[in-house]
Amino acid sequence: MNFYRVLKVSFRYKWSILFSILSALGVGVMWGANLSAVYPFMEITFKGQTLQAWIDQTIAESELEIENFCRQEEMCRGGELSAEEVAEGLTLAEIQRRRLVEQTTLEWYRFVQKGIYRFVPDDAFQTIALLLVGLLLMTLVKIAFLVANTLFITRVTNLTIYDLRNQLFDKCLQLDMARYNNDGSAQMMSRITNDVGGVSAGISNLYGKMIREPLKMLVCVSMAIWINWQLFVMTALLLPPIAWIIQKLAKKIKKTSLQIMREVATLFQKLQEAFYGIKVIKCFTMEDHFRNLFHQQGMILYKKSYKVAFLDVLAKGVVEFSGILIVSIALLVGAWLVLSGGTHLFGIQMSQRPLSIEWLVMFYVALLGAADPARKLSDIFTSMQNAFASADRVYELLDEKTEVVEPQHPVPLTATSPDLVFRHVDFDYQSDRPVLRDVNLTVPFGKTIGIVGANGSGKSTLLHLIPRLADPTAGEILLGGVPLKEISLRELHAQMGVVSQDAILFNDTVMNNIRFGRFDATDDEVVEAAKQAFAHEFIETLLPQGYQTSLGPHGNLLSGGQRQRIALARVILRNPKILLLDEATSQIDLESERSIQEALAKFHRDRTMILVTHRLSILDLADEIVVMESGRITDRGTHEELLKRSPFYARLHQEV
Repeated sequence: MNFYRVLKVSFRYKWSILFSILSALGVGVMWGANLSAVYPFMEITFKGQTLQAWIDQTIAESELEIENFCRQEEMCRGGELSAEEVAEGLTLAEIQRRRLVEQTTLEWYRFVQKGIYRFVPDDAFQTIALLLVGLLLMTLVKIAFLVANTLFITRVTNLTIYDLRNQLFDKCLQLDMARYNNDGSAQMMSRITNDVGGVSAGISNLYGKMIREPLKMLVCVSMAIWINWQLFVMTALLLPPIAWIIQKLAKKIKKTSLQIMREVATLFQKLQEAFYGIKVIKCFTMEDHFRNLFHQQGMILYKKSYKVAFLDVLAKGVVEFSGILIVSIALLVGAWLVLSGGTHLFGIQMSQRPLSIEWLVMFYVALLGAADPARKLSDIFTSMQNAFASADRVYELLDEKTEVVEPQHPVPLTATSPDLVFRHVDFDYQSDRPVLRDVNLTVPFGKTIGIVGANGSGKSTLLHLIPRLADPTAGEILLGGVPLKEISLRELHAQMGVVSQDAILFNDTVMNNIRFGRFDATDDEVVEAAKQAFAHEFIETLLPQGYQTSLGPHGNLLSGGQRQRIALARVILRNPKILLLDEATSQIDLESERSIQEALAKFHRDRTMILVTHRLSILDLADEIVVMESGRITDRGTHEELLKRSPFYARLHQEV
């Protein structure tokens, strides 16, 4: 079960778990000790006698009972038992057994007598006062144990969730780009937040109530067994069918909880799409459409949640009714034994000695003491099923295999001027969706290659294969004569800088956004990179805090051209051997495009640069242009050569 795997993570904090169990045991013992105070209260309050008088009288009655058994033994050996006594089953063996039971009980009473005479005052009122003080002190001790138990459980829960969220985030960083394209980030966000939250509640309940309440039940059940184990066993026969009903309900709750988590993830996805595309929604007056989609998804979630609530309250009802039923049967049988003064029911022995009203009340109190923890356990029933379902979803993501993996034995990249070679490269996102077919291309180090083609021709996909955002379905790519799959990802990415169509900036300062290119760069190096990217001027003059200005989520405080120049400054600071530009100037103004083109004209020297673009003006930087159609390279050459011999390229040139 996946929830056990969560517990294995929590086992790292074994000392906190141990102390939580010990403190829970303390809570259970104090719980039983408080309930056990009922008996002496009854003796003093109802009979008006001191505990010394009660224990003396009880010992005297026990001694008298033993004398009676000894007399019956002598009569039995002499054949002097009455017909009624013989009919009751009083054989010599039975009489001897009862005498031994009474002698054992007498020894226990004498042990208790010593304690009472030593510690309890010989006054009824003073005894009650002492019992109340003892009850208060035991309650304080129980509260102290409960506080300690809660703190230890909180520590284990929060540290386990901290580790689990870190594992999930690390896994998300390792997933293939196709996983993000197919499923979107909302699904992963839902698992890291909502699903891990469900696991958190499960861990807290498991180490909390799932240990503490059963220990309280165990103390009370032990008390009931000590008072009359036969009566307890008879009532416990009802537990198996009750457990079967609850187990069936548990399966239904877990199944529905899984469905709820999927629907919550879909709700996250719709929220993300709406917020990301809010400009389009407003400009195309699509508010009603998206409102209806969100309302429909909310209604689906409501119905699933309603079903879980129904199953939850049904389970609680079963537990509560079962508890009352068990206590009622125990009281009914116990009352008959007390009123009749007998020890058998339907020929089955129910007690070693006649049951007194005081001990029946104590038995009842013990069962009620066990019923309260059982009720609290039923309160967390749905939470635990939800935690089991959450753990399944968490580990479904953690167990997901990735296609792009680190090589087991990385080959170092020794070439100082590595060529980039594509050999018979195919790539498919899905088996029925071919993207690249038999791509062969050699890019000598220091050359600039431009890649052009219609939308969907595979240009960007070809570029994504170079930093191993995905791996070819067939064929291979080599850098400096070494297949990319044999190079450490860290070493491979150290060779490259990427500027994409959507300049990716973070909610941080301008300084830090540029420094992402190289974290050990000084402030002066960052400023120099910004100057080379023609970004320094607008940073200093237009931004309120200059390089310390926070750019907001996704860098939305900047224009498209400004974002691209910040992204270019980041790459310049990195100083890579291979520069990849994916439609880097497609969505910016002409002034920004000229600035970026001027910066690239200086920066691309002595490094390999690959341009994917549909703006042919930037192709002036290219030594060679590659034309792609339907996932294949159909031609390559200079701008002039392609205009003469490639109708497709000529048509692209006219359209731009």
